Amino acid sequence: MNRPALPFTSPWLLAPMEGVTEPSFRDLVLARNSPADLGGAFTEFVRVIDRPLPRHVLVRHLGDRRFGQPVGLQLMGADLAALAESARRAVEVGAPLVDLNFGCPAKGALRGCAGSAVLKDPARLEATVRAVVDALPDHPVTAKIRAGYDDAERVEDLARAAEAGGAAMLTVHCRTRAEAYQDEVDWTRLARAAAAVSIPVCGNGGVDTHADLERLRRETGCRLAMVGRAACGNPWIFRGVAVRAADAARFLVDYAETLRSLGASTKGAAGRVKQLLVHWTAGGLTGGGAEGRAPWLREADPARLLARLVEAAGDGRDPALNPVLPAAARPDREALASGTASPARQEPARA
Repeated sequence: MNRPALPFTSPWLLAPMEGVTEPSFRDLVLARNSPADLGGAFTEFVRVIDRPLPRHVLVRHLGDRRFGQPVGLQLMGADLAALAESARRAVEVGAPLVDLNFGCPAKGALRGCAGSAVLKDPARLEATVRAVVDALPDHPVTAKIRAGYDDAERVEDLARAAEAGGAAMLTVHCRTRAEAYQDEVDWTRLARAAAAVSIPVCGNGGVDTHADLERLRRETGCRLAMVGRAACGNPWIFRGVAVRAADAARFLVDYAETLRSLGASTKGAAGRVKQLLVHWTAGGLTGGGAEGRAPWLREADPARLLARLVEAAGDGRDPALNPVLPAAARPDREALASGTASPARQEPARA
């Protein structure tokens, strides 16, 4: 089978994370890592229920800015016709690839026979991938799974099902659905999946430092590595550079200001910042551990939390570590939503 080429610019990828990798966070990370360091990113998953998603929803998830790295649009759903048409519309509005979520452990996804519920049925996984591949013959379709539902006994079967369905890449989160986000990881599951198929496999889970990225590839045979929670705690993990506490605080201030510019309240912006502070390791800002994070997380006054970050960031800005975001493309959203305008295509620079 001839599969469309993957557009990634390096082997390190930013994972799709619900409630995190929408444009306000994703754009800040993409701006801080060159295409040679961070090869691509994904939207948080977009749920497809019983009808194709409107184009304006897909446009909103892709965001207005374009970077040297591609941003794939991740979909999750059990209605194959609606899923395939949503994928086709995603490409129409500018997505360079579509990723299919078979890993979400949320109860709503399980009830809808989507997300990790499909891990019980490799044939269903294959049929889902094939339905979207058939709808997008000229664009890569990728799939993301967990190592299994209750156990990892069938990880090879799941990998082969994704390949048989036409996936151009398979990402394997090395934990099972039952293991959720526990600290312990088993990379032998990644190695088993990579050995079972000929398509590129991207390993996900257990990457805590920049050095872990190459170590994962070396120890598992995966061609790519994906970072999730560790990128929430260190947006520069893909570069492997050391930053100061002031640089770390500046990122969080930029994040809060971006959220507020989009209409978030001070309380809402501070809440989202705390989501990152739970995982924060960069720059020694929080002492690098739970004890050091506690004073930040216990701050009950949203305005005071943000003021403390502004004070920690200081008056300066290192433009190499915290560049100002480029202007948004501002596409004609009404025309895109109606399908009458050509999107601003993502044109990734090659590493």
